[in-house]
Amino acid sequence: MHLPRYRTSVAFDLCIPTESVQADASNFAVLELFTERRDMMSLPVTEQQKPIGLISRNIFMSQMSKPFYHEVYGKKSCIAFMDKEPLIVDGAMSIEDLTFRAVEAGEKALADGFIITEDGALAGVGFGLQLMNVVATMQAEKNRQIMHSIDYASVIQRALLRTSDAELRATLPDAHLEWQPRDVVGGDFYFFERHAGGWFAAIADCTGHGVPGAFMTLIASSALSQALRELGPHDPAALIGAVSRAIKTLLGQDGASSGEATGHAGSNDGMDCAFLCYDTASASLRFAGAKLALHVVAPGEEAVRAIDGARMGVGYVDTPAGYCWHNEMLDIPAGSLLFLTTDGLLDQIGGARDIAYGKRRMREQLLAQRDAPAGDVAAALLQDSAAWQGKQPRRDDLTFFCFRL
Repeated sequence: MHLPRYRTSVAFDLCIPTESVQADASNFAVLELFTERRDMMSLPVTEQQKPIGLISRNIFMSQMSKPFYHEVYGKKSCIAFMDKEPLIVDGAMSIEDLTFRAVEAGEKALADGFIITEDGALAGVGFGLQLMNVVATMQAEKNRQIMHSIDYASVIQRALLRTSDAELRATLPDAHLEWQPRDVVGGDFYFFERHAGGWFAAIADCTGHGVPGAFMTLIASSALSQALRELGPHDPAALIGAVSRAIKTLLGQDGASSGEATGHAGSNDGMDCAFLCYDTASASLRFAGAKLALHVVAPGEEAVRAIDGARMGVGYVDTPAGYCWHNEMLDIPAGSLLFLTTDGLLDQIGGARDIAYGKRRMREQLLAQRDAPAGDVAAALLQDSAAWQGKQPRRDDLTFFCFRL
C-alpha cells in the first residue's frame, strides 16, 4: 500500500472496503457471511447506509458456538451481538487525530477495528495493527519525525496498560509493577484484572523490543483479552494455550499457513509469560508459566522458593499447536512476598566481570527486603540493578511484578 506524505496521511489510507449487514439481518445471516468470508474479522451493521455498530468475528463465533445459542438467537436481529459504540471516524480525519481517538476508545478499537465513513455513509473498516504500522512507517520519510511518530506508538502502548494499573491499585495495596521499555516502546507487557472472587495477573516478554516488540505486545495482549472473554480467568494454563494458538494463527506459524510444506515460516515470533489467578475465598493461587518462574519468600523461610514455568515458549514455530501448559496450585502463607520478572532484569550485563545480573543476586535482594513493602523491594532491586549495570548499555526491556498477599 502506497502511503502519502506524513502531513497528508488520513484515515482513508487505512480504509478496507467491506461488506455490511442491515440491522434487521438475522444472526444466521451473519454466521453464513463469517463462514464464507474467513478473512473478515469485523462486520459493520448499518441503517440506511449509516453505520450503527460493529460485530467482532471472534466474539460472535464464540457466542454462537455455545449450547442452544443457534436455536435461541439464530433468527433474532444481529444487533444482539454487535458493539453498539464502536469507534467511527470520517475518512478525512488525520492519522494523528485518529491515533488519539483510538487511544481514547480503548483496546477494542485496536483489537476489533474501527469504522471509516465518507459523508456519514460506510466506506470501510480499519485495524489497530495497520494504524501502528502507518504511524511507524511515516517516520522513515523524515528523520526529524521518527521520535515524534514512535511517541504515538508509546501513547497507544501505555494506554493499553492504563486499565491494568488502575485495577492493580484498587485490588492489591501492597504491590508494585515495574515496566521500563529499553526504547520508547517495548516488547514487554502486563495485564491485571479483578473478577468475581479474585483477580488475574500476567506479565509477558514478547519477541524483540522497540517498535517490532510493541507490535508483538499488541498481538499478544489482544489474544489474551479474547482468551479471557472466552475461557474466563480461572485456568491460566488454558489461557496460555489459547494465546499461543492465536499468535501462531495471526503470524502464519500454525503449519497450514506458515509455509510448513516448504520449510519456510513467515515469522518465528512469540513470548515468554507468567499467568496468575488468585481466589480470595480459598486464599489459593494458580500459576502457569512459559519460561518464566514465580518466586516466593514465605514468612520464616530462609530461601526463595522458585516455581518454574514450562520450558516451552508461546506461539513460536517450534511450539506444537496442541501443547498443554500446566497449572500449579499453591497455598501461599499470609504475608508471603511474591515476585515475577521477565529476563530484562536477570540478563543485564554488568559488575566487575561484565556478566549477567542473574538469579542469585535477585534472590539475595528479595531475602534482604523480605519484610519491606513491595514498593521498597522494587526500589532496592532497581538500585542494585543500576549499580550492577554501571556504564553498560541496557540490553532489554525490564518488567517485574512484586506483591504481598
